[in-house]
Amino acid sequence: MTRPAAPPDQGTPEGPGTRGRATVVGGGLAGITAALDLADAGLRVTLVESRPRLGGLAFSFLRSSPVGELSVDNGQHVHLRCCTAYLALLDRIGARGLAPLQRRLDIPVLDVGRARPRLGRIRRTAAPVPLHLAAALAAYPHLRPAERLAAARAALALRGLDPADPALDAVDFGGWLRRHGQSERSIAALWDLVGVATLNARAEDVSLALAAMVFRTGLLTAPGAADLGWARVPLGHVHDTLARRALERAGVRVRTGVRVAELNAAADGGWQPLTARGRRADAPPPADTLVLAVPQDQAAALLPPGALADPGRLSRIGTAPILNVHVVYDRTVLHRPLLAALGSPVQWVFDRTEASGLPTGAGQYLALSQSAAREEIDEPVAVLRRRYLPELARLLPAARGARVRDFFVTRERNATFAPTPGVGRLRPATHTSAPGVYLAGAWCATGWPATMESAVRSGQTAAREALARLGQPHGDAPRGSASVRPLNAKETL
Repeated sequence: MTRPAAPPDQGTPEGPGTRGRATVVGGGLAGITAALDLADAGLRVTLVESRPRLGGLAFSFLRSSPVGELSVDNGQHVHLRCCTAYLALLDRIGARGLAPLQRRLDIPVLDVGRARPRLGRIRRTAAPVPLHLAAALAAYPHLRPAERLAAARAALALRGLDPADPALDAVDFGGWLRRHGQSERSIAALWDLVGVATLNARAEDVSLALAAMVFRTGLLTAPGAADLGWARVPLGHVHDTLARRALERAGVRVRTGVRVAELNAAADGGWQPLTARGRRADAPPPADTLVLAVPQDQAAALLPPGALADPGRLSRIGTAPILNVHVVYDRTVLHRPLLAALGSPVQWVFDRTEASGLPTGAGQYLALSQSAAREEIDEPVAVLRRRYLPELARLLPAARGARVRDFFVTRERNATFAPTPGVGRLRPATHTSAPGVYLAGAWCATGWPATMESAVRSGQTAAREALARLGQPHGDAPRGSASVRPLNAKETL
């Protein structure tokens, strides 16, 4: 049974007992970031993760395939140039060059829902905001001229919103778009094209506050803010191998395969994590600082009584699934790194041939990222095969004569929190009322949707608040911290 401890004396990281010790529960991006920042400030940090690997929901695994052993990412994870916290983490672990950004945003969008398939592009110029996207919108073939003009007006109206305004949290984005003159075609071909991929929900199921944050930050602040980046190597190499090396170099004790089941007050203050059945033998040491960087349901189960004024609100934060379809062809069928689709169940297609380790000349490996996939997430593989292979043949003529050498799916049923109207009221701050206990995770109140950026920012905040309580400002970290410089709106990037 958990019970709160009396507030410990304010001490320094060099103090006795639990002081100067920190335990981070959870080895996803939030936990990795918090552990690095706390260790950089001189604390003795232990990071525990229940899985045998780090990386949370952004990981890789090996698959024995008819074409040989493949390194498979559980899903296609993309970041933007405005994701300054995640980019700083990549720098911190020595992985920035492995997840490069586009020089300039360029998304090919193929519409196969009409009699003749038509290719358009969403790409930017170096012009200042909002002119950087004016040429692309003016030539976007998937909207009529009147719809393009209405979309520009809606973008300007969106730019004037304040995502921090609590009133926006209760409004659904789809209704707001319709009230601002957006047709169903415009919503599907423009707003949902971007929004479903970044928010994991369609416009009518999205809080206007989160939508405003995404579109304003990514498209309406700096010209290069929305330039896309993704790992050109397996995610496991970045978020597990390289992150683990960085943690160990920083002095963090990393323990995987350890599930914390309970928190007890330590005898000399702070907290003693316990594993199943209250065992101490394999549990991390007691610590004055504890960061719970786990999913919201697990955090709710571990938090001491009284840590949150309304702990039940964590269970009211819904989740949303993402489905990923993986296809290996015997030849090259996609002659670009990515493609977005309209008029098809297919949403986004990425070429993962090189990253997967597919032998040269063995064909091409494509990954389809299907967000907001609640209706498909439990469909049998055979059903998904019958649905998606013909659709790929419609999108990619070269696939019509190609042989499928492997087909499989990966499913993340709780990939993100659901960004529904009202979710902002449920997302908790990082600090709690339990002395020394902090929350971290993409589901915390970062202002961002459930992205890698949100996870990293929450870890930064947890470390910063913990260090402030210990009397050590975050900026005093003696070694390279994952703290970041804000994006300069004047940069052309």
